Amino acid sequence: MNGPMNARVPGPDGATEPKGAPEMTAPRPWARPKGWGGVGAMATACALALVFALLLTCAGSLNSDSAATGTPVSHTEQAQAQAQTQTRAEEDCTAPEKQTLSPSRADGPTIEAIKNRQGEKRKLIVGVDQNSYRWGYRDPNSGEGGALEGFDIDLVHRIAEDILGDRDAVQFKAIPTDQRIPAIKSGRVDMVVRTMTINCDRLRDVAFSAPYFRTGQQVLAPKSSPVEGYDETLADQEVCTAAGSTAHSTLEADRKAGRLPESTDLRTTVPNQLDCLVRLQLGEVDAVVTDGALAASQAAQDPAVELKGEAFTAEYYGVAMKKDADDLVRRVNQILVDFREDTSDGWESSYADWLSATLGEDPSASKPPAPEYRRTN
Repeated sequence: MNGPMNARVPGPDGATEPKGAPEMTAPRPWARPKGWGGVGAMATACALALVFALLLTCAGSLNSDSAATGTPVSHTEQAQAQAQTQTRAEEDCTAPEKQTLSPSRADGPTIEAIKNRQGEKRKLIVGVDQNSYRWGYRDPNSGEGGALEGFDIDLVHRIAEDILGDRDAVQFKAIPTDQRIPAIKSGRVDMVVRTMTINCDRLRDVAFSAPYFRTGQQVLAPKSSPVEGYDETLADQEVCTAAGSTAHSTLEADRKAGRLPESTDLRTTVPNQLDCLVRLQLGEVDAVVTDGALAASQAAQDPAVELKGEAFTAEYYGVAMKKDADDLVRRVNQILVDFREDTSDGWESSYADWLSATLGEDPSASKPPAPEYRRTN
């Protein structure tokens, strides 16, 4: 899953990256009752006073105003509360593709900063792949050094048109799989649109849009290979994955848990997933594990290799952005709503143009699920 996700042109860099209990006043003393009844009453009163104090302390930690003093809670306390909420969300991350914000067309500080770029710099800066056939790649026959094309590139143009009013107001940056998250966190790009799987680990570092594509991990190997899929036939086989990819983390976890043969060799990792195909072609590795959607495109580039077995995970691609770029996340989610609903020049049209030849004419298996927006802040 990516990503997230995880991990997985050139031009100038873009934007940059971001207790105590309320003081209590002792209750005013009252006349002490005499005798054992008085002792019992006093004990009861003390217990009630203690409970009342504890309740006020808790209220002072949770509410924006102190119940006892009326002093506003500090920014530190607010940040701690938000961090606790985020931690709980991460611990309960059973559906990472649903941990996103609801759609909105409103501009906010992130979008305003993009719009306020001057002259030639007034562009959306996007991390993409330039080597993934049918997703983000350079067509050598398109002239001008080869224009970037593919399903992801179509989506980038759609986002730029919505935000800046010009589908070509984009500065593309080729980002290796293992550099997708660092590029976002450092502010070198506004977003990454690069077949990036949404997953719980990546949600700790970046924010994701709602899903825009469904896929799953799959094995790619030579047609003559004894490998039959993600099973015991991978024993004693050397498998290549991209560093920082969900494929690599999944294989490591499965081998440790005994779901993958212990003798499967996972030492070979590369910066870009296409490098795995090259190593496979050179006979340096026995198989590749990557997203099925990417593997299908790689198989289309080399008739000597094929997909082996079925996808063994269910994953979703999302647009990755900075964690605090809430307005941009909401805007991209609105764009994705429009993209899916557009029957003439939207998701299905882009699928037909770029992916139907490798994934089949019927796009239903690749369609993203109906979005859910469970993130609240």
